[in-house]
Amino acid sequence: MEEVAPSLLLALSMAALVLLTQCTFSLQSELMFSSRLIHRFSDEMRALMDADVDVQRQKMNVGSQHPLLFPSAGSKTISGGNDYGWLHYTYIAVGVPSVSFLVALDTGSDLLWLPCDCVQCAKLSDNDENEYNPSHSSTSKTITCSHELCELGSTCKNPRQPCPYTVNYASTATSSSGSLVEDILHLAADGVNGSNTYVRAPIIIGCGKKQSGGYLDGIAPDGLLGLGLSDVSVPSFLAKSGVTRNSFSLCFGESGSGNIYFGDQGPSTQRTTPFLPKDGKYITYIIGVENFCIGTKCLDQTSFKAQFDSGTSFTLLPDGIYKAVVEEFDRQAHATKITFDGVPFDHCYKSSSQELLETPSVTIKLSVNNTFLVRNPLFVVNDSQGGIVGVCLAIQSSPTEMGLIGQNFMTGYRLVFDRENLTLGWSHSRCQPLRGGDTIGSNASSPISLPTTTEQQRAPPNTHAVGPAVAGRTPSAAFMLKSSCLLLLLLISSTMV
Repeated sequence: MEEVAPSLLLALSMAALVLLTQCTFSLQSELMFSSRLIHRFSDEMRALMDADVDVQRQKMNVGSQHPLLFPSAGSKTISGGNDYGWLHYTYIAVGVPSVSFLVALDTGSDLLWLPCDCVQCAKLSDNDENEYNPSHSSTSKTITCSHELCELGSTCKNPRQPCPYTVNYASTATSSSGSLVEDILHLAADGVNGSNTYVRAPIIIGCGKKQSGGYLDGIAPDGLLGLGLSDVSVPSFLAKSGVTRNSFSLCFGESGSGNIYFGDQGPSTQRTTPFLPKDGKYITYIIGVENFCIGTKCLDQTSFKAQFDSGTSFTLLPDGIYKAVVEEFDRQAHATKITFDGVPFDHCYKSSSQELLETPSVTIKLSVNNTFLVRNPLFVVNDSQGGIVGVCLAIQSSPTEMGLIGQNFMTGYRLVFDRENLTLGWSHSRCQPLRGGDTIGSNASSPISLPTTTEQQRAPPNTHAVGPAVAGRTPSAAFMLKSSCLLLLLLISSTMV
């Protein structure tokens, strides 16, 4: 090979240095929000596989710490009040082009469903509520009966037909049914210089064609976001794609507003209690209560298990424990009992002024001597002019052994549902946004896209899955830059050899 002139070598060396610097910077920028997928058939997952729903499938190492994610319209949640069953809601954007939905937040169920191709749905009240139409979204895909997450697949006549679903809820005769589709959920994360980075996350959605019970009364007219532990829930999809930690937080402020974050594992100062299995499986957010305390008195024989369920309006206690709690509360309240028509609580007290009565505190004693002070155990009763006429202890009796901690006991806390470590965390909070989560903005023109749910299934074992090239799409500028960098560096190297 001919000898290369020193001047040419110097020029090539300088070019290589500049190019390496530019390529390294560009590649680092591109990889900042890269995702890691651990496939279910890899060695890392095989030991955790089980035919039943089990959160152990979701306990995986997702690599480096990823940013907090929140709905692209903002992290804020709002209380629906009496008109919406006292549940909490947030806006989400789905599909391309994106359509917004005001969905109820439910930690007691798994599926995100939206009113869709309606046969029997609640009437939409205004322009802020929408009906989902998969045919209007360029990113929607039918989930067939052969899909691994199609629970009713065995009932299908043809494995290629749309997967049906039916979800029955604890409320009397309340259900949602329809078919499953895959589409994009638009999320956001804090970016540099105060701007947001947007993420397109493929998820499974229930095309809710038929609702019944409370849903026809309008408690979730625009859909429901299930946040449970099963593989079909939004937190599960986000964790499996590696875009964020297998955890999320809800904060319901005392003013009625709050926020939701995916990937939040809470502050180091928070208190925690472990989630408990049911029949050997972690299928929902169950905690163990050691004692119920009224004032300074902790009651004997008030130990029970309870599900932490934001989709339940008011807390329900097993009947025997309910009686012990309300009797002790009555004893310490020193107030005149009264009955209010239309109020679903048995223990109410008359108020003679615009100020609330002084009532004893309500505290739940959990494992490892951790205590959870209920900041809002009362339901305030107002007259037609808005004046306070009384208060009620906002708990109800349940015939089952399992209690339900409803949204009214969650007020005033940043609650962290840490699915990775199987713990519930809580810390007192005014529910202010975490960093830029309150920023409202539209979807970015080139958001980060995660692998689809089908691609996540098909990824070969022990690999890092990436989204395949889309037919007809022009390669991105980043891809072109990386390819050019490698090509030019190879040319320079071969010339200098």
